[in-house]
Amino acid sequence: MKSVVLNKNAAGIFVPRSSNALGRRGRNHVKLPFVAVTFAMTVDGKVTTKNYHSVDFTSREDKAHLIRQRALGDAVLVGHGTIENDNVRLGIPREDLRKERIARGQPPYPIRVIVSSKGRINPRLKIFETDFAPIIIFSTTRMPLKTREQLRGKATLYLSQARRIDLHWMLQKLRYDFKVKYVACEGGPALFRSLLEQGLVDQLNLTIAPFLFGGENAPTLTGGSVDFLLRSVRCSLKEMRVVGDECFLTYRIRHPERSRLPRRSFMRRLARRKA
Repeated sequence: MKSVVLNKNAAGIFVPRSSNALGRRGRNHVKLPFVAVTFAMTVDGKVTTKNYHSVDFTSREDKAHLIRQRALGDAVLVGHGTIENDNVRLGIPREDLRKERIARGQPPYPIRVIVSSKGRINPRLKIFETDFAPIIIFSTTRMPLKTREQLRGKATLYLSQARRIDLHWMLQKLRYDFKVKYVACEGGPALFRSLLEQGLVDQLNLTIAPFLFGGENAPTLTGGSVDFLLRSVRCSLKEMRVVGDECFLTYRIRHPERSRLPRRSFMRRLARRKA
């Protein structure tokens, strides 16, 4: 995937890049970050309304759970729709979690990563009002020139010449250029589906909230598409806890065809992060 990068520290100079530099050893030998996706859904499987509006249907415990999962990541990843609808800064508001990150050798806040194929990102979003952690945007050259100029001093832009973003290549960049070993993804459904279909998801943290939304057009975890996934994905339940009327589930997703960080040693390090 050919791309150009516009770095806020490079005075707006476009630098041609190629994904081939990262993949010379072959696709199966490239180490990728561990990707954990966190979602909340209703009992009937809906994650939002048909208009993708931000809907608050979970408890304080679930919101705290989301922050705890975010705090584990070297990077927090969201799709364009999620950051536009939720308009959050993607920080770590709890001081104790920031101190735990520092004790683990991480910076106080994770790198913030936004994915948007069209690149029509509102530069007035709250995330761009803060500089406590770097912001990286993976998009395409479909991003309007005006938007590029507005975001130039606020984020590093990787702009692909393809119509869609190569998510595998994106994870490679995060792993090799930014030393990201753990990605905390917070959706939305379209991004989750794309990652899932490419075998790039390792873990799903799922909260089931005590509501029923209904609605044929209201998206589920894998979006609003009526199509089946390219292939079924098998999940193994690793943890379940009930708090009030909500159920918190942790599923492990295995993709044997994908080369990863050494599994046992990484899982031991992950357990220490949660301890």
